[in-house]
Amino acid sequence: MLCQECQQRQATLHFTKIINGKKTEFHICDVCAKEKGEYIPGSNSFSIHQLLSGLLDVNFSAGAGEVKKPPQELKCKNCGMTYQQFAEIGRFGCADCYETFNPKLDPIFKRIHSGNAVHGGKIPKRIGKDLQVHRQIEQLKQKLQEAVTNEEFEHAAELRDNIRSLEKSLQDKKEG
Repeated sequence: MLCQECQQRQATLHFTKIINGKKTEFHICDVCAKEKGEYIPGSNSFSIHQLLSGLLDVNFSAGAGEVKKPPQELKCKNCGMTYQQFAEIGRFGCADCYETFNPKLDPIFKRIHSGNAVHGGKIPKRIGKDLQVHRQIEQLKQKLQEAVTNEEFEHAAELRDNIRSLEKSLQDKKEG
């Protein structure tokens, strides 16, 4: 395939850009990529820190692809690291940075982890069923607390009975 820019050399770089759901593909040679200023994988012009910086700071507005900087400058009280420095480096300066930058971290984690802000981990098959039941019990207990707070006592009674039956099944499993 020939380069889409110069129509002379063989295209060696194939880019796919997706901005606001619109997919655009580019097939260009090394020379044209350098002229356009695109980062070339494997070259010294691109680092993992720049990749993380892009994940942290770039917000695309209505397909324009404009970079917006954070409106408020967050700064760690312990080490003095700013959010901008964190975005450029790609790692925290100290343990307190996590708390300082916490309001901006959830959207980042959701983007990186396919919509999840919390890592659930993997569950081994042999003990996985018990862990799933324990998690279900914890979720039901939270719902029970909400139902009691909202004075939905009939719903709370149903949740209480479900919790008791799950706990009894776990107890029977341990004894048997």
